[in-house]
Amino acid sequence: MNQEVTAFIEGLNQPWQVDVCNRLRRMVLESIPEATERIQYKKPHFLKNGHYAAVISPSKDAIAFMIMNAAGLEVPKGFEGPPERKWLKIREGDSPDYDLLAQLLVQASSSL
Repeated sequence: MNQEVTAFIEGLNQPWQVDVCNRLRRMVLESIPEATERIQYKKPHFLKNGHYAAVISPSKDAIAFMIMNAAGLEVPKGFEGPPERKWLKIREGDSPDYDLLAQLLVQASSSL
């Protein structure tokens, strides 16, 4: 695990955001075991074979989880973004389906 990513997540102001980011991070690394992670553009990015696979993007009141290479994915209601990347905004108190996110991520990254 990249220490910069760990420090970034631990430095978030709200405990719920730390929890959500840690859970998303574990989910990405379990779904794509060969993924590498780094801080880029001031947020955690996850790469597979040098290509962007996912991004965790915290904001004041939400965490956006972005799946890259998403063209052709069937995403449920609630996701936003253009065909090539889709994101789900997670807010305090939300209960995202991490298993579904993992499945979508595996599908999207399978061709990377």
